[in-house]
Amino acid sequence: MNTPLRALVRDLVGQGIETLRADGTLPAGLEVPEFVVERPKDRSHGDFSSNAAMLLARPAKSNPRALAQALVAALPPSDAIAAVEIAGPGFLNFRLSESAWQGQLRTILAQGADYGRNDSGQGRVAGVEYVSANPTGPLHVGHGRAAVIGDCIARVLDANGWRVRREYYYNDAGAQIDNLAKSVQARALGKTPDDPSWPEDGYRGDYIVEVAQAYLRGETVAFEDHAVTGAADPQDLDAIRRFAVAWLRREQNEDLAAYGVAFDVYFLESSLYADGKVEETVRELVANGHTYEEGGALWLRTTDFGDDKDRVMRKSDGTYTYFVPDVAYHLSKWQRGYERAITELGADHHGSLARVRAGLQALDAGIPQGWPEYVLHQMVTVVRGGEEVKLSKRAGSYLTLRDLIEEVGRDATRWFLLARKPDSQLTFDIDLARSQSLDNPVYYVQLSHARIRGLFRQLQERALAWDRATGLAQPLDLDNGATHALLTALSRWPDVVASAGEHLEPHLVAAYLHDLAQAFQSYYNDHQFLVDDDAVRSGRLVLAEATGQVLANGLALLGVSAPERM
Repeated sequence: MNTPLRALVRDLVGQGIETLRADGTLPAGLEVPEFVVERPKDRSHGDFSSNAAMLLARPAKSNPRALAQALVAALPPSDAIAAVEIAGPGFLNFRLSESAWQGQLRTILAQGADYGRNDSGQGRVAGVEYVSANPTGPLHVGHGRAAVIGDCIARVLDANGWRVRREYYYNDAGAQIDNLAKSVQARALGKTPDDPSWPEDGYRGDYIVEVAQAYLRGETVAFEDHAVTGAADPQDLDAIRRFAVAWLRREQNEDLAAYGVAFDVYFLESSLYADGKVEETVRELVANGHTYEEGGALWLRTTDFGDDKDRVMRKSDGTYTYFVPDVAYHLSKWQRGYERAITELGADHHGSLARVRAGLQALDAGIPQGWPEYVLHQMVTVVRGGEEVKLSKRAGSYLTLRDLIEEVGRDATRWFLLARKPDSQLTFDIDLARSQSLDNPVYYVQLSHARIRGLFRQLQERALAWDRATGLAQPLDLDNGATHALLTALSRWPDVVASAGEHLEPHLVAAYLHDLAQAFQSYYNDHQFLVDDDAVRSGRLVLAEATGQVLANGLALLGVSAPERM
């Protein structure tokens, strides 16, 4: 049985509705409402509940309970269903059979790492852009939250059958790059931030000293498919600019690699100017009649597309405002075949979303409304000993991602920065993240996986055997609350994967894994595994093996390791 259990019940209800249409109980042309099949909170209400009969009653001009009875009678026979009960005003409550639960365990073990994956994306292309930090300094903790959210969105989209392209957009043009170059030049000339001639908006972290020293030594910086060598001339600002950007791009790449984050595409903002794409986009907007000139500036009528006011595109000095290259950049994504484009950004970028979408609509290029999709994350507060941690010795003004990884490890950093919904404020407790206690959620989940693997090591150490086929045929003791809860948790995994992909919410995976670990712990406390009875032992180990597989699958979607020992 490869169909997820909830989908199986939904299919049965759908077939029953078609039978009622065929026999005239329901009008032939009746549009089937979007009924739900959900898991009741109260176990006494069964394994699944549906409101289909209640929604159909009004258009069918029937009593809900009478229609529910007719629908139950019309359901096709299925070995997966032990009983269907009518509750309240017409809810259908389904109780699954033991063979259904055994079939689920067989599916988990047969599909292994593929259990939970689906093909809803049908191989279509989705581009996910994330981090996209200016190459002006080390990555900070906020970038770390963006990185893990974006990386895990890409992972869950892949698990939903999308062909994913991970993209990093380098803002390597503009005033911030000029400030970087001037800051490195000042350090190369022996100046400090206390010097009256220090650039007004210059960068002050110790890393600027490292860049300047590397430039003066004539070091070569290799990154991606590029290499830049320092000219060692403190007067050559253009050479300093090229070297500093390269040095920091390499630094950021190394931080992301240590974090388990990689990209398929590195896109440079500067290329949009070098290739004439910004000018081309502006010409197209003008030609489409969506611009006007006022006060020496060129404006885009973004109010025609839902923005609260029109926006300046080209200032009176001839330079473009920052959203114009963003429009050109996103147009390139559309032209590269991204049917779905997702951009992960900090919440402080919220104001630019409407104008970018307006610009894309004004191009009349066939881009759907609401494209691209945005996922915005809120700020992160890091605390240690109850006190906020703000500064890094190296970066000066903020805590770096590297600082955090070095202190708590990659797994905990990824988990804690992902585990809450992106639009919620996040407090990262270093002490909790480092603790080896059951209060630490990532430790708790990983310990559950390691504990399961330990059962199989103990099996070998004690020269005990087990047989999967025998285990799969064993009665499951469904009356035991811990057993039923664990089976229910395992059955939820395909739904969690689908929901995380549909809504771009990978934090749902973390929450699910913690629930699954708790369900296993309850089962573990209630049952001995390495018992003398071969059949009982095999049955319990099958359930443990299936749980370990799902834990590993979920941790993989988060980019977190599934340890064999702890």
